[in-house]
Amino acid sequence: MAMANGDKRYYPPPSGAVYGLGFIGAVIYFIQQASGFWEIILAILKAVVWPAILTYKLLELLRLQ
Repeated sequence: MAMANGDKRYYPPPSGAVYGLGFIGAVIYFIQQASGFWEIILAILKAVVWPAILTYKLLELLRLQ
């Protein structure tokens, strides 16, 4: 996108949509396994932090090799 003074700026695509879809899928996955009220609350909390858990597990796997 060109500005009036000739500066060009890069606007990266929003990644929030990808995280949002992942969050919805994680909530559905974890809630299907829940059987009580507190397990549903825990499922929602797990869905919020699943990217951090995934990153940790991937880095742990890469360290072993």
